[in-house]
Amino acid sequence: MTTAVRSDAAGGGPAEPAPQYETVVLRDERALDALAGEWDDLQERSPGATPFQSHAWLASWWHSYGRPGRLRLVTVRRDGRLIALAPLYRDGAVLRPLGAEITDFHDVLLDREFADEAARRLAAALAAELRGPFARLDLPEVRADAAVHVLHTHWPRTARRLPASLVQHLPGVPMEELLIRLPGRTAQRTRVKLRKLAAAGIDVRLVPPWEAPEAVDRMLALHALQWRDRGATPEHMRGRFASHLRAAATGMAATDRAQLREYRLDGRLIACDLMLQSTGMVALYVYGVHPEARERLDIAGMLFGESLAHAVSTGRHELSLLRGNEPYKQRWRPDPAHNERLLFGSAPAVVLTACAARAEERAKEFARRRMPWLKEVRGRARVLKAKLTRQVA
Repeated sequence: MTTAVRSDAAGGGPAEPAPQYETVVLRDERALDALAGEWDDLQERSPGATPFQSHAWLASWWHSYGRPGRLRLVTVRRDGRLIALAPLYRDGAVLRPLGAEITDFHDVLLDREFADEAARRLAAALAAELRGPFARLDLPEVRADAAVHVLHTHWPRTARRLPASLVQHLPGVPMEELLIRLPGRTAQRTRVKLRKLAAAGIDVRLVPPWEAPEAVDRMLALHALQWRDRGATPEHMRGRFASHLRAAATGMAATDRAQLREYRLDGRLIACDLMLQSTGMVALYVYGVHPEARERLDIAGMLFGESLAHAVSTGRHELSLLRGNEPYKQRWRPDPAHNERLLFGSAPAVVLTACAARAEERAKEFARRRMPWLKEVRGRARVLKAKLTRQVA
């Protein structure tokens, strides 16, 4: 189903025809697939776009996680050219971004040449989609340079910003330059580990797109093995996640938006990783490592070294470590930043949601300070849940 929200002409001088704008809300999965080429072209023109805004990533997420009838793709065209896109789905009274919890950065796409006008028209169309006193648009993880901040300035109703996840990144520089950031002893130990890696004779293979599904399966098998009895993220053990990654990795690798790498030692597969990339960024999304290799080799040095080398060789300025503050990341002294949660909608919807979010955060902080034993309980529950998930799968 397709809904045309608005089609009109904008003002212009007599010397040339005024541009024609059309805003449409698409609800059909066939429209999602048909947009692939235009979508990726717009991603290249959209300021701040990350790999998570690519068509292959979000379309594969929808085909693995979406429910019929809930898709909402809000598009704006200028003289037929796609200049704005909000990839969303409806969850009751709430519009949420495709990609949901397994996506580290949410955003809309805006053509930088017409960003202001595109954002104004997109904001009007989204406001029209939010019917009822408690309807809202909820974007949980938004970067500081995201295009949706332009839309925020044109929003006709109530909007709020809330703090969201910690994200970290390293500069896209050669490894030796990165080591300068580290304390002296840490840098020296890391150099020793890297020399040991180089001497080990690890063979690194770039997986071609047509082999991506099988490579993803091998990677996830190693991922499950490395987290066995340590509390893996339960979603990573589910079939729908594997289905999504197979399709996303295949489509993104075919359009130079992802790389799958396999690492072998003495002919034996010891690690795999999936690296996503956009114009200025590479991001290490997920990896799998055999536990025996973790005991012998500097795995973080191996994976980060390959990602940094790729970033340098392709002129990308950022290696994103994405969300989380795991110890293996902290060793490299990454630069911290925080995502924001953006809420748009009616005043009651936005204010109540913001108040609930703040209350939840205060409760978590209280638990961290007054009930530290909960962390261990949650860890044990996570291990148990991961085991049950593997058995069901």
